[in-house]
Amino acid sequence: MPAPLRLRLDGDALVQNWRTLDRLSGTAACGAAVKANGYGLGAIEVARRLADAGCRDFFVSNWQEAAELAPLGLTVSVLHGVREEDMPAATAGFARPVLNTSIQVARWKAAGGGPCDVMVDTGMNRLGVSADDIADGLLDGFAIETLMSHLACADEDVPMNAVQRDRFAALAGTTSARRLSLANSAGIALNGYAFDLTRPGLALYGGIPRADLAAVIRPTVTLEAQILQRRQVSAGQTVGYNATWTAPADTEVAIVNLGYADGYFRGFSNCGTASKGGIAMPVIGRVSMDLVAIDVTKMPAASEGAWVTLDFALPEAAALSGMSQYELLTSLGRRYSRMWN
Repeated sequence: MPAPLRLRLDGDALVQNWRTLDRLSGTAACGAAVKANGYGLGAIEVARRLADAGCRDFFVSNWQEAAELAPLGLTVSVLHGVREEDMPAATAGFARPVLNTSIQVARWKAAGGGPCDVMVDTGMNRLGVSADDIADGLLDGFAIETLMSHLACADEDVPMNAVQRDRFAALAGTTSARRLSLANSAGIALNGYAFDLTRPGLALYGGIPRADLAAVIRPTVTLEAQILQRRQVSAGQTVGYNATWTAPADTEVAIVNLGYADGYFRGFSNCGTASKGGIAMPVIGRVSMDLVAIDVTKMPAASEGAWVTLDFALPEAAALSGMSQYELLTSLGRRYSRMWN
């Protein structure tokens, strides 16, 4: 059935963003994080387009995500490693585990120690084996494709970035790893962090993790919703839950098929905007689970069944809603029709 809300997805912008990040990666190869269903856009469609553009390294979080991409025949790394429950999938050969713990290393070794990647912790204290583990021989004898780590503060100019970079650089040659990989989207914008392979995510999809990238990264997502009802609200009446908006004058109001269950969060209440035909229309009242109200007094054409565009430029939308750009993207749910150009 046709959905009453849709995402218009700009495949050309997606590919251009990857090419820009590839160029900024210098001599390093540029991969792509397509976890969380391609950051909400659709992992299969994203991966297919980026593979056609020349991307050769893809990253997902778990084996379920890897299995969904398996029919594409891509080189996929599973960032969360390999649990005991994952072993049947991991040994099937359609993706590589990124080993994160000594237990995962032992598990993979017991299964034959095939090609793998390894995450090393350089200061984030999230996932990864330690440099001491490596020095003690934990990875001896393994066929490691990529040794990787993750920057904790790449979106800021802080000393910790250089500390992590130097700790990681000191590991060169201490394992059998063919490549080193440290930089995410924000890390690509830093000088000297690319190593052999970069792993952008957010910036591929139009997010701006650092101001340095604002001029070269293009938005990829346009969010549209259909008007369910147009009504007049008389001066002094209120709109929505908890009556947070009161009409200062007689106001034409459209109720659109969108809400926080679709990733359009309550933080947009009384401050978000929509548009149609170039005319801006404010969100009024509280965003609810499935519905949003907008003031369409200036837009006679915004009648029942018409479509409006919700302003969703990621940096601005994040500042407005109080959510991160990552949250906004990855919360775009399954109720949208995803329409690629």
